[in-house]
Amino acid sequence: MDPHSSGQPGQPIFQWLSFAHQGLTEIPNEAILTQTDTLEVLDLSYNLLDDPYWNPALLGQLEKLSTLILDCNNYTSHIKFPYMPSVTTVCINKNKINNLPVQYVISQIPGLEILDDTEVLEKERAQARKTYRLQQSSHSSRKRPGDSSKKNHARAEKVKYCHKPIG
Repeated sequence: MDPHSSGQPGQPIFQWLSFAHQGLTEIPNEAILTQTDTLEVLDLSYNLLDDPYWNPALLGQLEKLSTLILDCNNYTSHIKFPYMPSVTTVCINKNKINNLPVQYVISQIPGLEILDDTEVLEKERAQARKTYRLQQSSHSSRKRPGDSSKKNHARAEKVKYCHKPIG
């Protein structure tokens, strides 16, 4: 476990929690759930995680989670996500996924801006709403005047999470 933390001495608050390269076959639920109020980035990449051991319900409890990194595991197209309105970036590269149902993922993660290294488009969001009867989200990717350069920089930073060198 590689925590990136800030907080008062003796009481760490994890904003970034990495379990990368640990050979995990199951998600370390207890360690993750101790950070439900503070965890923003969860990195479970380069493990042996797969669909039968995926317990996504716990991720729905992570109120501040914005980035979920699942690269280089054994997930398939049958992966299920809980409803996670705070998540804006999901990285799920280098798994056993032939065809990820993007509209389903967007329906469960309505604030999604980056999926792998690709920006989620408004037309994909609209199709997800139509297909899964989503409510209009306040996390819409519509541009607001004056926010474009700041938002583009933030998106570029998020893409970096999902575009790590493999090897």
